[in-house]
Amino acid sequence: MYTFREETDLGAFEAFVLAHGGQYLQSVKWAEVKKDGWDHIFYSGFSGGERVLTALVLIHHIPGAGRLWYCPAGAVCDYADAELLKSFSAFMLDEMKKRGGFALFFDPCVILRLDGEKQAFGVETHKRLLDAGFILNPDASKSVYKAPLQLILPLETPDGARVTPEKLLKSFEKGVRYSVRVGENRGLTEEIYTIDDVAKKPDILKEFAAVMRDTSDRNDFTERGSSYIKHLMEVFGPDGMDIMLICYDRQKDAVLESERQARKAALEAALPTAPEKKLRGMREEIESIDKQHEHYEERVRETEGMGDRVAVAGGLTVHYGGMSSCLFGGALNLLRNNLRASHFFNFRRICRSIDLGNKYHDLGYVLLKDTLPDSDGTLGPCVAREDFEGIEAFKKSFGARREEYVGEYVLVASKPKYFSYTHLIGVGKQARHVVNKIVKRTR
Repeated sequence: MYTFREETDLGAFEAFVLAHGGQYLQSVKWAEVKKDGWDHIFYSGFSGGERVLTALVLIHHIPGAGRLWYCPAGAVCDYADAELLKSFSAFMLDEMKKRGGFALFFDPCVILRLDGEKQAFGVETHKRLLDAGFILNPDASKSVYKAPLQLILPLETPDGARVTPEKLLKSFEKGVRYSVRVGENRGLTEEIYTIDDVAKKPDILKEFAAVMRDTSDRNDFTERGSSYIKHLMEVFGPDGMDIMLICYDRQKDAVLESERQARKAALEAALPTAPEKKLRGMREEIESIDKQHEHYEERVRETEGMGDRVAVAGGLTVHYGGMSSCLFGGALNLLRNNLRASHFFNFRRICRSIDLGNKYHDLGYVLLKDTLPDSDGTLGPCVAREDFEGIEAFKKSFGARREEYVGEYVLVASKPKYFSYTHLIGVGKQARHVVNKIVKRTR
């Protein structure tokens, strides 16, 4: 019923991915991004001459085990079609045996729980994958490539109406709304750059790297270098990826402070003749202006000698197939509590996704604790690792929904080599962690 082949018509492959809700991880472009250290093969599946499946397979040599195959975000196909999945897995087993692959790792973005509620289709997909010969990695904390918990913000209502920035902001908790508006009133501005801008002004990457370095040191991960960021931007092009920088503008802040002081002077002049019922409100406003002045003086002191414009937050975002996905993002330690730049930045990032007409805004993954299988054999509930609890809460504060996917599955072609690989995972991760810490200390 189904036939499969290595794909050479990459235009048709990419068109299928885009037409069927595929993600950037499943695209031709992602293979180009990962060409350093990875080989790749494109596969397509057909029924009666009609393309019904695409799968990007990345291949990496693991010392002591062999050639690992990975299909990022799984294949683009109908996961309700049990026969398609069985035929595909049989074909992939044959391909791995011919080409020396020991296992195919497969992590489809099929939702198992949405905001904690189990989804029937996710359970059914799990069963179909098992029937097709895949095995589930039951521990989400040991997912090799992608954590199965993402925070996704829909940019359309269930009836298809577009979300507006104004309505979105009103939906936030009071503290988040305050943080966003504080940034607007304290001299923060946004700047958006594509690869065309980076080619003309390479220092953009240096500013972005400085932001990510502070974030990396704060959250104990290793940031990507400028050359990798530039390569990503070159592959996805000016329409598919951009850097947003949030900058503190000292001159703008000074103008806003001048306006506040003028307002204070007017209030003080009006106090002697003001009606009794207005006095309390006027005095509270004067007190608020005085507090804002203290914050302003702190900003001036901390940024003295840094120029009139300082990049304090930023992120890299890919726009593909109706979704904006946050790849990297962070903020300088400078004035973090004073400016609330992280809240302002993430709101403006969402506004950018709305402006581009995308349907979803992906705020990114959350790393997880050890995960036990559920009673029905599916992946157990995802719980954020201690150091990611605050990150998850921060992302959820923007109205994102919690999407737990079915998890990481493996199609094993060589049991001895797969056994060798699984026993190398912990050693390899620990070694990388130690190296990362050494790099940070000596940087």
